[in-house]
Amino acid sequence: MGGDHRGKTIPQQPGIYALATPSGRAALAVIRLSGAGVREAVETLAGRLPPPRVATLTALSDPGPPDRHGSGMIDRGLVLWFPAPFSYTGEDGAELQLHGGRATVAAAAAALGRLGLRPAEPGEFTRRAFRNGKLDLTQAEAIADLTAAETAAQRRQALRQLDGAFGALVEAWRGRLIVTSARIEATLDFSDEDLPVEVDDRVQGELLLLRSEISDYLGSQTRGERLREGVKVAILGPPNAGKSSLLNALARREAAIVSAVAGTTRDVIEVHLDLGGVPAVLADTAGLREASDAIEAEGVRRATRWAEGADLRVVVGAADDWSALYAPAVRSVVRSDTLVVGNKVDLAPTPPFWDGRPVLPVSVKSGEGIDELLDRLASETSRLAGESEEPALTRTRHQQGLSACVEAIDRAISNLDPVLRAEELRLSIQALGRITGRVDVEEVLDALFRTFCIGK
Repeated sequence: MGGDHRGKTIPQQPGIYALATPSGRAALAVIRLSGAGVREAVETLAGRLPPPRVATLTALSDPGPPDRHGSGMIDRGLVLWFPAPFSYTGEDGAELQLHGGRATVAAAAAALGRLGLRPAEPGEFTRRAFRNGKLDLTQAEAIADLTAAETAAQRRQALRQLDGAFGALVEAWRGRLIVTSARIEATLDFSDEDLPVEVDDRVQGELLLLRSEISDYLGSQTRGERLREGVKVAILGPPNAGKSSLLNALARREAAIVSAVAGTTRDVIEVHLDLGGVPAVLADTAGLREASDAIEAEGVRRATRWAEGADLRVVVGAADDWSALYAPAVRSVVRSDTLVVGNKVDLAPTPPFWDGRPVLPVSVKSGEGIDELLDRLASETSRLAGESEEPALTRTRHQQGLSACVEAIDRAISNLDPVLRAEELRLSIQALGRITGRVDVEEVLDALFRTFCIGK
């Protein structure tokens, strides 16, 4: 599964079609086709089969009964024909580029249905491409990430993933495990013979090296998932410090309710921002103090829970009430990398340091320091999720697969019984194979392709 079948005959699945551009009134509509019957459908609609991979302007006509005006013409548009296996899916494929009116698209879809093609399911084109060896599972995920990218950094990361760098790295580790496993299998096949001692030494040495490489990679790869999902930034502090006002100032809009009444924020309010090309999720949280009622207590609990899962914590204190920062509830959320912001510097000065950390002075009211704070946040989010030349680990299932592989290698290293060792290596190879789709991954496929757009 997932092998390279380019240049080979690929079985054609039932023909499908889908609108690849947004539905509704538009200048252009692109309809994608793939599978059995596409060649015949294009020939019927266009009257002839255009040259492969050449955009050909032609009239498209419905083979069914003409309309009440005696016309069967659908539109004049561009037709592109991609014979198998040189297409996105590896099957016969085509694109119809039509005018974007709803009636035109509906007429083309009706004609394709009469010619035996059915509407595609979400992600079905990419699923077929994976099945036919045009890309591995990590590249299929990269296509989903690319269509969902909202920042330049997300787009670049998805493109690197689409190039296959991560899949190639995983496959290289898998290949070395297969060779090592073959050496262990040899000791089982020739157990009656005295094999050289260096065979065992070579196996043990390679397993130790593989374990070290994969573990080091796992330990350094929190960036990819943060860049894909967004760096989580928790805005924390005592009540009435101006956390909600600060969130609004950073977001450049009224995202949170602002009031002079302490404890107005009872729930976590999230805002998505682009900080220098890195996506971030900023959360305004309830004021941290001894709660006066059950609702406020729940707000404090949610704030603390959000802080625990945050990648970066920003503690906000009011310059005119600086002592509130020393409350135990506030001190409990401070970490070594926490940023400290002194708000309301238009009312009073802030100390240059708090608890050994430099204070970033701002005034939400006047705007003083806001741009500098945004620059600092962009710098911190870039540090946490910045781009790297090393292939990125972008999904939890990648991390789980590599972790399962390392655990199986650990067991193989500590167990000198060749039968059990061989079994552990089979498990480690399977764990890596699930990442790229080299072994049965039906549940993973179902979950992944449900998230795709129709037409991808």
